[in-house]
Amino acid sequence: MAQWTAAQFDPTLNWADIEWIRALWPGRIILKGILDPEDAKIAARMGVSAIVVSNHGGRQLDGAPSAISALPAVADAVGSDIEIMFDSGIRSGQDVLRALALGARSCMIGRAYLYGLGAGGLQGVAKAIEIIRKELDTSMALTGITSVAAAGPQIIAAGSGIEAPRRRS
Repeated sequence: MAQWTAAQFDPTLNWADIEWIRALWPGRIILKGILDPEDAKIAARMGVSAIVVSNHGGRQLDGAPSAISALPAVADAVGSDIEIMFDSGIRSGQDVLRALALGARSCMIGRAYLYGLGAGGLQGVAKAIEIIRKELDTSMALTGITSVAAAGPQIIAAGSGIEAPRRRS
């Protein structure tokens, strides 16, 4: 498996490849693996529809920053110019709320649904999503907000070590 995975990486991949894909594909492009604010700005200028802030679980570079620590700077860099999705470590509704408060517009829940799938098939996936949704509702109530749109830097605890993004209009 490690050999196959290593063979899938192309070290020559660069921004020109996004232009090539755009020439072939008229649909939306979502670019995953953004951790750097400058990369986010380039993606927005190139017309990418969305970016996914992710370090791919740190599997490729174990010294890469955590996606949650990179999220605020990425969100601050692009504001509402591009949709920001988050994928890394979402295991609960509280994790979803934290990512939304730090600038994400949506979250991916890879492991959570896989655990549900393994435990109970389709019903297990539905249960995992239901649990995360209920935890999100509880977390919102505990922070005094009633909608995900109200999630912002005000709900991040002081001293958390995570700097919330400055909101751009």
